[in-house]
Amino acid sequence: MEKIQWTSLFYGWIILFGLLFLSSFTLGLLLKFLDMKEATLSLVTFIIGLLILFVCGVITGLKGKAKGWLLGVLIGLGFTGFVFLVQFLGYQQGFSLTQAMYHGFYLIAAILGGIIGVNFSNPVEEN
Repeated sequence: MEKIQWTSLFYGWIILFGLLFLSSFTLGLLLKFLDMKEATLSLVTFIIGLLILFVCGVITGLKGKAKGWLLGVLIGLGFTGFVFLVQFLGYQQGFSLTQAMYHGFYLIAAILGGIIGVNFSNPVEEN
């Protein structure tokens, strides 16, 4: 039985927060200089979040080389936990049903990324 690669999770979380910072900065600039509607911004942030969690799942799976689904779950839950703590401690609000649904999709994206990352790191040998 293989152990979880904690260094792969560390890399995944560092890249996750780096990409989130970069995308937040970029979206902030777009909001300042463009006239974006709230519905458009909501959709764009959701899609960017899905892509970031998928990419971080792939990176974590590539580094971990085993148990991609578990690595993806841990990446997704780490992100959800961080968002919940910021929202709860900073704004005294819990998750709404819509947010919980979004975070369910984020978790699925991270899991799929982890599975794909592990499969890329372990090429199948042909006979």
